[in-house]
Amino acid sequence: MSVLTVPSPWKIRDRTFIWGSRTYLMGVLNVTPDSFSDGGQFNTVERAVAQARHLVHHGTDMIDIGGQSTRPGAESITRAEELERVIPVVEAIRRDDDDALAQAIISVDTTRSSVARAAVRSGADIINDISAGTYDKGMLSTVADLGVPIMIMHLRGTPATMQQLTDYQDLLGEIREFLHHQIEAAIAVGVKPSKIAIDPGLGFAKTYPQSLELLRQLSHFRDLGCPLLVGPSRKSFIGAILDQPDPQKRVWGTAAACCAAIAGGADILRVHDGAEMHDVCRVADAVWRKQG
Repeated sequence: MSVLTVPSPWKIRDRTFIWGSRTYLMGVLNVTPDSFSDGGQFNTVERAVAQARHLVHHGTDMIDIGGQSTRPGAESITRAEELERVIPVVEAIRRDDDDALAQAIISVDTTRSSVARAAVRSGADIINDISAGTYDKGMLSTVADLGVPIMIMHLRGTPATMQQLTDYQDLLGEIREFLHHQIEAAIAVGVKPSKIAIDPGLGFAKTYPQSLELLRQLSHFRDLGCPLLVGPSRKSFIGAILDQPDPQKRVWGTAAACCAAIAGGADILRVHDGAEMHDVCRVADAVWRKQG
């Protein structure tokens, strides 16, 4: 039986992320008009900064700012539109009078290398690429050049087409092989192995039973040696189980999915409801990580 090595800690700003010690929370900040559960709620700089402040002061460890909706069926926007949505929010957070907010760990959710570069120059710390560097062939080398961590996720197709691409011969094996391939591709262009996190992509080119299977089998990805990011928050598979069409009313279902992810060894949970999931993590960590 192979011995799993614990991924190396991430040191960002004044914080150290020690994987396995507890669950870290990534708070979703969609600065879009059309994201699946909160589109239009935070698409001004003032509202986005207010939400970032709320997340930071309620136990969220990093803020994930996204200017391009990745909900099923979402159409792509231009590079200029994405920059116009994301960069002013990053800059506003960095110059805020609230020290806790100004020093927040910022991730930017983008598949474009030019947006990644502009975001890091403006003060972002991490790049979260749902395409794992496959949409923009310059992304991995750009991240290597910038020297920041990258989170790579599994999906098929694009948000507009992914839910027609859910036919797998070997669900776990194919996802693991894709992630392994992209880890190797990142390392080949200079990304440090210690700066790569992986995400199996719940709900992205996955049916609702497939998303549940991924939650049951998260440990399957541990031997890739990277921190494991899981994003169950308000997803459609939770809506299907609860018969709840309103994503904002899926908080309790999200809590259950977060517990399952923690039991399976997730290191980071990407969530909308930061305060609620912070309490969930504290209790689940006490159970499964013996963190009282």
